[in-house]
Amino acid sequence: MKIRGALVWIILGTGLACCTSPAMAQTYDPNYPICIEKYSIGGGYIDCSFTSMPQCKATASGRGGQCFDNPYFAPRVQPARR
Repeated sequence: MKIRGALVWIILGTGLACCTSPAMAQTYDPNYPICIEKYSIGGGYIDCSFTSMPQCKATASGRGGQCFDNPYFAPRVQPARR
């Protein structure tokens, strides 16, 4: 009976060790419609915290960056009143 219990724990432990992976942060914030991709020597990153294209372009002006529409933007829709 002890061997059976040990075998179950070994299988569970191996399964957990094999199936876990580090969590990844979400790149695109779905709350904002505009993103900027900034380029630099050490690597670039994406920042989705802009409410309009002119706001993003003003931030990107003079820097290595490009503005684009957020592909994961999910506008909040107010429910219709009856």
